[in-house]
Amino acid sequence: MFERHAGGNRAILVHLHLDGINLVDTASLNEFKILVSSAGGKVLELVTARRKAPDPKYFIGSGKADEVAQLVESLDADVVIFNHILSPAQERNLEKLWACRVLDRTGLVLDIFALRARSFEGKLQVELAQLKHISTRLIRGWTHLERQKGGIGMRGPGETQLETDRRLITKRMNQIQGRLLKVNAQREQSRRGRTRAEIPTVSLVGYTNAGKSTLFNQLTAAKVYVADQLFATLDPTLRRLELNDMDSVVLADTVGFISNLPHELVAAFKSTLQETIQAHLLLHVIDATDQKKTDYIQEVNHILKQIEADKVPMLYVYNKIDLDPELTPKIIRNKEGDATAVWISAVSGEGIELLKQVISEFFNQAVIKKTLQIKPQEGRLHALLHQQTHVSSEKILTEGGWEMTLSMTKKNQQQLLKNLPELKTRLG
Repeated sequence: MFERHAGGNRAILVHLHLDGINLVDTASLNEFKILVSSAGGKVLELVTARRKAPDPKYFIGSGKADEVAQLVESLDADVVIFNHILSPAQERNLEKLWACRVLDRTGLVLDIFALRARSFEGKLQVELAQLKHISTRLIRGWTHLERQKGGIGMRGPGETQLETDRRLITKRMNQIQGRLLKVNAQREQSRRGRTRAEIPTVSLVGYTNAGKSTLFNQLTAAKVYVADQLFATLDPTLRRLELNDMDSVVLADTVGFISNLPHELVAAFKSTLQETIQAHLLLHVIDATDQKKTDYIQEVNHILKQIEADKVPMLYVYNKIDLDPELTPKIIRNKEGDATAVWISAVSGEGIELLKQVISEFFNQAVIKKTLQIKPQEGRLHALLHQQTHVSSEKILTEGGWEMTLSMTKKNQQQLLKNLPELKTRLG
C-alpha cells in the first residue's frame, strides 16, 4: 500500500513502439509533447521503448521501468506521462515503483479539457468525464481508502472510505447528468428555433490546431480565443455568418480532434458535438501544409462516424496556404460541378470569398439581381418589396414612382412570387 503523490509540472514522457502496430512516428511524438505543453508541463526527458506487446504489470517492462525510476530520481520529476492508455493496475504499480504521479493519455487530455472549459456545460462535461475516469482507479490507489471510519461520532455500520468515495462519486455523476439534461434541452430548444426560422447551420470540424477558430473569427468577426496549442477551443461558439446581401447561416466552432481520442471523451462531449451532428453542412478544416494531413483527415472522419455525423454533407477547407507560396486560393469541383474543396488562408483572408461563394451555392443562395419600375399608385407594393427583399438601390422617377434594384436568392424569389403572384411576369 502507498500514499498517492500530488504530482506537479516537471514531466518525463514515455512512448512505447509496438512492433507491427506503431512504428517510430516523429509527428506523433511531437503531438504528444505539444499535448503535455498545453497542459502546462515542463518536459524533462522523452523515454521510448519497443515491445511486441505491453507488459501486464508495468506496460513498458521491468527493465525499462527501472531505467525510468533512475531518471525520476536524478531529474527530480513530479510526474511520468504515457502516450498510451494504462490499466488502473499498471498505473498503481508504476506509481508505487517510481514514488511519483503517473498519468496516461486519457488523464492528460482530461487535464487539458479542464483547463480549456469555459461554459457551464463544458465544465460539467469535463467533470463527468474525470469522475468516470477516476472511478476506475480508486481501488488500492490510496492507503486511506480502505481504512474504517473511527473515533467518537464516526463509528457506524463499518463503511470503508473507499465505499464512501465510490458512493459520493456516483451521486455526483448522477447530479451532473441531470444538469446536462437540462442544458441539452435548452440547446435543443435553440436548435428548434433556428429550424423554424429556416436558418441553416454550418459546423467547423477538423484536427486540432488546423485553424478552425482563426477561420471562425475571419468569417464572423468574432473574438474566439486563438492560440498555437491543442484544444485552444473547447466550448462550441455560434455566430451568424452573412453570405451575401440577403441570407445568412449560423456558423458553429467546435472542439478539435486528435488521434487516439479516448472513447469516453467522445461520449462525454457528444452533447456538445450535437452542433456537428445536426448541422446542414460540415466544413472540414485541414492544415494544407501538414505532411500528415491525409492521416488527420482519416482520423477526423473516424470520429465523425463515432458520433454519427458521417452522413452530414462535408466540404474540405484546406487552410494555411499563406505558409506555402506555391499554394493559391481555388475551388475544386467534381464531375457534376459541385464544389468538394476550397483552398484558403484564414490569416490573410485569401480565398474567403470563394468559401462564402461555395457555401451559398450549397444552400442555393446565389444572389439574383432584378430591376423593377414601380408605379406611383403601387405604394403598397413598394413597401412590401422593402420588407421582403434587399433593395440594393432605388431612385425616384421623374414621372413618379420608383426604380428599384432588388437583391434576392432563389428561395427569396420563390417566396416573393408566392406572396405577390402579380410580380411573376415582371420578375421573370
